[in-house]
Amino acid sequence: MPSKLDGGAAKGGAPRTIWFTSESDPRVVSARSLAQDLAADGRAAHLVWNPLDGDLVQMVAATRAAGLLGGEIACEGRVCVQIMVIGHARDPFTGGPLKSLPSIIAWLDSWGVLRRWPAGPPLSTPQSYQVVGSRRLWARGGHFGCSQVPDSTRPDPGGIDIRKITGPETQVAEIPRTRIPAPQVLGRRVAARPLEPVPTPEPAHTRS
Repeated sequence: MPSKLDGGAAKGGAPRTIWFTSESDPRVVSARSLAQDLAADGRAAHLVWNPLDGDLVQMVAATRAAGLLGGEIACEGRVCVQIMVIGHARDPFTGGPLKSLPSIIAWLDSWGVLRRWPAGPPLSTPQSYQVVGSRRLWARGGHFGCSQVPDSTRPDPGGIDIRKITGPETQVAEIPRTRIPAPQVLGRRVAARPLEPVPTPEPAHTRS
């Protein structure tokens, strides 16, 4: 489901991924219906994922910025993949089924996103409202919760188990304190696996 709007061209830098939650119930909301709502609001994600049934919808090409993050920060990185997970920040989605996750992680590997969490595990709500994202850690690339993005005011994705996302060998960094930048801790690099990527739709601005 290609979006007619995106956030512009990527500006280069370390590849990264940001994890969001929709604050909706994956038992009743499908990936396609949420993607339609995001498109109508002009807030396209790169991927919309329902972890209960594994349904995936790609809205924006990885080489273009998506629309969940405001401002120029969405364009930072060779890719800055924004993934909207259908779920709630108060009930971390890693506590349930994670169908299609291996395909997502392999796709991110193919874009050079390292399996590390420079800012540590995202905090649970409501503590995550108080996190101040570190520009220094953001520049390193890797995986981030939306609450860890510089200048973000969102609490998602909550206290997810990062090892269930990027693998059991992921170094569990110190949980960041609130009101100060997260500590400088790097995870272990895991080699990308060259599996078949999620099909990338042609950016809307190139179509006649």
